[in-house]
Amino acid sequence: MIPGGQPDMQQLLQQAQKMQQDLAAAQQELAQTPVSGSAGGGLVKATVNGAGELKGLEIDPKAVDPEAAMPEETAETLADLVIAAVQDANAAAAKLQQDKLGPLAQGLGGGSGIPGLPF
Repeated sequence: MIPGGQPDMQQLLQQAQKMQQDLAAAQQELAQTPVSGSAGGGLVKATVNGAGELKGLEIDPKAVDPEAAMPEETAETLADLVIAAVQDANAAAAKLQQDKLGPLAQGLGGGSGIPGLPF
């Protein structure tokens, strides 16, 4: 602060630029960090990046029964497992986002209601 209680605008701008750079670096790191989730005891595994984008999906051949009496039910069960695995991976990605970006958001003045941040 300068005399008279006024904030030093140059210092505030420098702090804001540093926080913006830190946030961009954290977002870049999230985009490159793989996060996994699974369902059905590991029969279906999904991999997303820290931003929640689906990057990979593995289905164990045991999850598909080619001789099932009701192939529709097998397909429906498999679809449910895929959805559950992706949701599990996205939940892990959301936690990673909170861990990485939460402290930065708090430094920006709170962390809730900041455009572009999921928390």
